[in-house]
Amino acid sequence: VQLVESGGDLVQPGGSLRLSCEPLGFSWENYAIAWFRQAPGVERERVSCLSGSDGRPDYLDAVKGRFTAYRDSAKDTVYLQMNNLKPEEPATYYCAANDGPACGYCDGWVCYNDYWGQGTQVTVSS
Repeated sequence: VQLVESGGDLVQPGGSLRLSCEPLGFSWENYAIAWFRQAPGVERERVSCLSGSDGRPDYLDAVKGRFTAYRDSAKDTVYLQMNNLKPEEPATYYCAANDGPACGYCDGWVCYNDYWGQGTQVTVSS
């Protein structure tokens, strides 16, 4: 089981990026899919979650209205559209899959999730 992310890049504040995540060796069906991010020296945090039961999204308060997570079933790919990126948001962004209806989560420095991608770097700088 492998998750492959792509799409990280350097973008100016206020810019947009779309991250992609593809599964290798399994299908998204019945998995809850989340995006996390982690900056150096900071705890990993969950940015978005697509429920494994109904696909309903939820978001970290700080990104609501700017980030959109969605799944393209035809391509079997999950995306994170990030708009109006802020200078405090550079991080490594990780795709994560959890078997069942609930997304993985982090409790302090410890994260609970079945499968992780390798991460893709997002840099926000002018």
